Amino acid sequence: MKLTGEIIDISMEISEDMMVYKNREENRPSIRITRDFEKSTAFETEVTMGMHTGTHLDMPLHMIPEGETLDNLQLKQVVTPCRVLDLTEVEGGISDQDLKNKEIPEGKFILLKTRNSDQDFFDFSFVYLAASGAVWLNNLGVTGVGIDALGIERDQPERETHKTLLGNGILIIEGLRLSEVVEGEYLLVAAPLKIKGAEAAPVRAFLMPFA
Repeated sequence: MKLTGEIIDISMEISEDMMVYKNREENRPSIRITRDFEKSTAFETEVTMGMHTGTHLDMPLHMIPEGETLDNLQLKQVVTPCRVLDLTEVEGGISDQDLKNKEIPEGKFILLKTRNSDQDFFDFSFVYLAASGAVWLNNLGVTGVGIDALGIERDQPERETHKTLLGNGILIIEGLRLSEVVEGEYLLVAAPLKIKGAEAAPVRAFLMPFA
């Protein structure tokens, strides 16, 4: 397969009024001008934000004690062929039953497109990956799972979805924007910032379709 040359941006824009998880103010970015042309010969800004704000990659340490951090990430894990699954008809949790009729190649990074991508506000009833869906994907041998919600799980006190994936070395990308993406095969580019010892980091993610 050959790439078409088209680039589809699937990242959230970082701003002080962006959508954040559960509308928590502590998750909202702060962007401050530190130098401007009135007092300096250069323009510079400072951004303060959490690692899990906007489109971001979760490493195992996020939920697994002694889990791997960004130091262990190889770029080929996030610059890789992927498959987008259209699950826009699903309400609530994406279960194993929702995934059984989907074509999911072994060893692929999987992106879950849901109705979340059509919303520009935080929906406390967002579509998520249910525990049974996470087990199904793990058993299929996927390398990563991305979703168009700021959390891959919802209302799971034991964090089953996160732990099933991260505990088996399956990377997670949260906060994708997939409304303009059709189901199919793509090249995913989702390299996080290179931050030593971090459990997560912001990502500028985009897709390139295969012809």
